[in-house]
Amino acid sequence: MKVLVTGAAGFIGYHVAQRLLARGDDVVGVDNVNDYYDPKLKEARLARLRGASGFRFERLDIADAEGMRRVFSDTKPQRVVNLAAQAGVRYSLVNPQAYIDANVQGFLNILEGSRHNGVEHLVFASSSSVYGANTAQPFSEHHNVDHPVSLYAATKKANELMAHTYAALFKLPCTGLRFFTVYGPWGRPDMALFRFTRGILNDEPIEVYNYGRMVRDFTYIDDIVEGVVRVVDAVAAPDPAWSGDAPDPARSFAPYRLFNIGNNQPVPLLDFIAALEDALGRKAKMELLPIQPGDVPSTMADVSEMESAVAFRPNTSIRDGIGRFVNWYKEYYGIDG
Repeated sequence: MKVLVTGAAGFIGYHVAQRLLARGDDVVGVDNVNDYYDPKLKEARLARLRGASGFRFERLDIADAEGMRRVFSDTKPQRVVNLAAQAGVRYSLVNPQAYIDANVQGFLNILEGSRHNGVEHLVFASSSSVYGANTAQPFSEHHNVDHPVSLYAATKKANELMAHTYAALFKLPCTGLRFFTVYGPWGRPDMALFRFTRGILNDEPIEVYNYGRMVRDFTYIDDIVEGVVRVVDAVAAPDPAWSGDAPDPARSFAPYRLFNIGNNQPVPLLDFIAALEDALGRKAKMELLPIQPGDVPSTMADVSEMESAVAFRPNTSIRDGIGRFVNWYKEYYGIDG
């Protein structure tokens, strides 16, 4: 197939594009390679993709409506995987406009391009952050998500609503994927595992929020990619059992659905740090701090819906995943030992 992957220079986008190329798909990657974090890391990911047959790259911001119209018109992708976004809960408190530009305007351009160019299936990244103030765990796609606690989460909820509207009005098959704390090789430097690793290796204190009383459904990148690719192949369809008298937010009368992708094995943050200490062979110096605005103390994914639909559930253990990340980190940054 020909697949348009936005955010192709990003952490998840790079891995998804690599997997699609490896199985023989043609991939058109789109990314603006901004400086939210080190552009050199993004360029290094792109260099690896450019070495693969079937890859074409467009350096473009998805918020550029005219540019996105051109890309869709020129390439006519069969499937679209939208992984471009302004990420990060904390940064949304500092630069809210970036989230509206990328996550709302940019996503509208993706929807319009898909609508007008015969896209067979649009798969888009949502986030576990949409569960917000909901404390009923494990989080289920059937739960209400009307109480976000960050602008980032609100824009991801907006994406889900926008996609449903296009599925209902224009019969555009759409699937939203709520990712749970993704980690692994080629990851984002602003995320906890990267920051903790850098701090421990530099013998610097690492910032641990909520005094370490955090629990996360850490999900290894290979598991995320497997779920994404299986969903790309399984085109969303209307649910004939859906009823407006008791509307299920996970399904619809339209070709639309939502899936969690999480490890379904939540890990206390201090256990996560202990596994990293073991992998590095060094102890962490921890600065215990209060929980940050917009953050939540615990996440856990119910993944039964995705397992039922595409016969897959993530299964990589924390120790295995962290070990692979540490090996990559040392190799990428030239660290001995």
